[in-house]
Amino acid sequence: MASPPPLPSSTSVLSSASSLADSLFQRSLDDLIKSLRSDPSSEPSIIARSLSEIRREIRSSDPLTKSIALQKLTYLSSLHFHSMSFAAFHTLELLPSPSPQTKRLAYLAASLSFHPSTTELLPLATHQLHKDLTSLSTSSSSSFPFLPSLPLHLLSLASSADLSSHLAPDLVPLLSRSSPLQPKAVAATYRVLSLCPSTVPVLFKPLVDCLSSDNPLTVSAAVGAFCELSAPPNDPAPYLPLAPEIYRVLVNSRSNWTLIKALKIFSRLVPLEPRLGTRIVEPLSKFLRESQAKSLVLECIKTVVSCLPTHTEAMRLAIDKIKELLSSDDDPNLRYLGLQTLGMLAPGHLWALEESREVVAQSLTDPDRSICHEALRVMMAMTLQENSIESCTLLVRQAAKSDPEFANEILDSVLTSCSKDFYELVVDFDWYVSLLGEMARIVHCTKGDEISRQLVDIGLRVRDARPELVRVARELLIDPSLLGNHFLYNVLSAAAWISGEYVEFSKDPMELVEALLQPRTSLLPTSARAVYIQSVLKVLTFSCNSHIDESSSLVNDTVIARMLSLIEMTVGPLAESEEAEVEDRVRNLLGVVRLVANIKDLSVDKDKDGMIYEVVRVMDALFSDEMGPVSANAQKKVSVPEDLDLKDNLADLSEFISDNDAAMSRSNPSILFYPQSCNASEEVEVGPTSVAESTSLKEHRKRHGLYYLSTDKETTEPELTEDYPRVNETLPPSNGDTTRRVKVTKLRPTVVKLDEGEDLATSSSLSTKVEAMKDDPLSGAIKDVLLGKNGNGASSSFDASSSSQGKGKDKVKGKEIKSKKGEEGESKDRHKGRRKHKHRKEPAPPVSVAQETPVIQDFLL
Repeated sequence: MASPPPLPSSTSVLSSASSLADSLFQRSLDDLIKSLRSDPSSEPSIIARSLSEIRREIRSSDPLTKSIALQKLTYLSSLHFHSMSFAAFHTLELLPSPSPQTKRLAYLAASLSFHPSTTELLPLATHQLHKDLTSLSTSSSSSFPFLPSLPLHLLSLASSADLSSHLAPDLVPLLSRSSPLQPKAVAATYRVLSLCPSTVPVLFKPLVDCLSSDNPLTVSAAVGAFCELSAPPNDPAPYLPLAPEIYRVLVNSRSNWTLIKALKIFSRLVPLEPRLGTRIVEPLSKFLRESQAKSLVLECIKTVVSCLPTHTEAMRLAIDKIKELLSSDDDPNLRYLGLQTLGMLAPGHLWALEESREVVAQSLTDPDRSICHEALRVMMAMTLQENSIESCTLLVRQAAKSDPEFANEILDSVLTSCSKDFYELVVDFDWYVSLLGEMARIVHCTKGDEISRQLVDIGLRVRDARPELVRVARELLIDPSLLGNHFLYNVLSAAAWISGEYVEFSKDPMELVEALLQPRTSLLPTSARAVYIQSVLKVLTFSCNSHIDESSSLVNDTVIARMLSLIEMTVGPLAESEEAEVEDRVRNLLGVVRLVANIKDLSVDKDKDGMIYEVVRVMDALFSDEMGPVSANAQKKVSVPEDLDLKDNLADLSEFISDNDAAMSRSNPSILFYPQSCNASEEVEVGPTSVAESTSLKEHRKRHGLYYLSTDKETTEPELTEDYPRVNETLPPSNGDTTRRVKVTKLRPTVVKLDEGEDLATSSSLSTKVEAMKDDPLSGAIKDVLLGKNGNGASSSFDASSSSQGKGKDKVKGKEIKSKKGEEGESKDRHKGRRKHKHRKEPAPPVSVAQETPVIQDFLL
């Protein structure tokens, strides 16, 4: 007699009961949506309760309960942006489900739940993905057409390097067979190649074969994949051997999207191999003349402007199309694109920009802010020395009529462009200084810091502009309405400094003093008021000296007396100011005022009164030295004395370092300052650091004066001589360069230029990009495959021509492409023809271009 079956354990009974209870009382997705819509105000609490239920239900052993929980979680993640990372493992559990609906849900949830923080779980799905990919040919796609594409979709969205490496061979059959899945397999291949460059030997040739597929969708997907693979920061040079295949697509395809992607690829290849430009110029011109698709025409324009600037006919067509875009009154999007492409013509075809100057100027007033910004960019691109006055004046007037935000963008563009390369665009500095004053008076101007910096900088660098600077500064100072604008405090401070520093160009010193001491100056901050008071001192000193030397008819005893009375009455109460800087300068000014007031007659002959002569000498020397620009590298130019041995002479500094200083130096070695010529990385021997007290700084300087720079002005101040390099200095042509600078009608004044090497940032960023391209592993792997090398160094027979699956005779440009046998039969004739012209020199290919294959050579020739 058979024994009875064993009774189930209590644990299994409880688990079964729990699963049954969950399935019986589990809320469906419809219930969740109804509860959310019934009470929108309680949405956060409903979602929180639902997430708690989902976390419990998704751990159930019942597949139906788990799938319903995953369905609700997918809904919350898609519409309410809740993370699904905690359900990543449970998603993998449903991938092998035999139910099509459950499998579809699992793949969708997997694509949403897997991201960089959960990619360590992806290897668990390798077997199931491999199984699904290999069974695509036998799966019933008639009943459930969505099932075959699910693994490809997951591989495209949530793949990893390890998963891509294991599943790359499974994509080859899908790429090689024409089917509805082939375009999706191409998209998945692009993702796999991007994540795992080691799969290039396996997938690259099948991907190239897709360029010759009969399915237009497959060709479109393949061109899109190569367009993305060659996009920056990747190096496009390895894709140069594919130019014949991309060109065939460019000529034969009827899809605008595919043509746009092909043009993008050629725009990256033509700079590497200029001979490609002569091949693509004809189809590009045809598209420009005949195509009605604005997107394709726009891409053709960009390609011609960026890659074919020497082809006159194509450039003329592109410029005509740009003008058509600019004249599209009914579509602001086309006008914006027209302005964008018009800006690409600078600086090689500025004549085209000049022809459209009126249209660009009108676009500055367009209601669409994007069009205004693009018009501003184009206007600055066409600004040169010849038209800088016209362009900048137009922009500043437009800024006065624009809204505050755009007005300041205009001012910022003008200030940046005009000050670039030490005011290279500025020919007439009197005009530019006047323009700076006009900018400061614009109601919404917030660029006071930059305006003040340029006013002072021009005064230091351009001597010929100082009279106009003083005039503009006077107009700013006498305007009391500007004192209430806190954005202009720095501008007024610069104007006060200019008025005092270059007071010799002033026509009325008394008017300057009245403007500097007007009552509303109390609104200025402490720093600006200190500059105002210091400028009054300079004006007073100049006036007294001019009157004694009788060098100015505008200053007499009456003017000096009025000036002294006004200063003492206005500045006197500030002697007890709480601002230390203001108080200090006020006391200095009042001291000079009382000294001058004690002299009853300033016109007394200096030979008769030694005191007057002494006063004149001291006041003349007080502000006699002219201030000039100081190079940022001035300290580096100070030579080290020959008898100074830093390594030996710094050894005795330990005698003057206290215990606290020694501890600080050990914790932060940067507090020991080394001169520029000393190698700070070399160790310096020091004696014992345990000393009682450190000597005072004065005693140290007294005993070790050799270590300090000289304080003599004659040896430390840079001289403003003609030895300084000048902006736009004409240099003799080198290497046969006969380029001449643009002639201007007015002689440009001398601008002192001290600093060199300001363009190092641009060159360093360019070198960084080049280095990034050199280190691109994907480009290197593709280059090895195209040159006939496998990943292990073995040779490969890959040829770009093998990608063409000869389908009889294709027509390119109205001519039949001959079969391979015909090409082989004519190869000898081509070689014979080449031997006749061995004396001709072919242009050397760029360094970064991959070695040419025979196919690309024939294509270019």
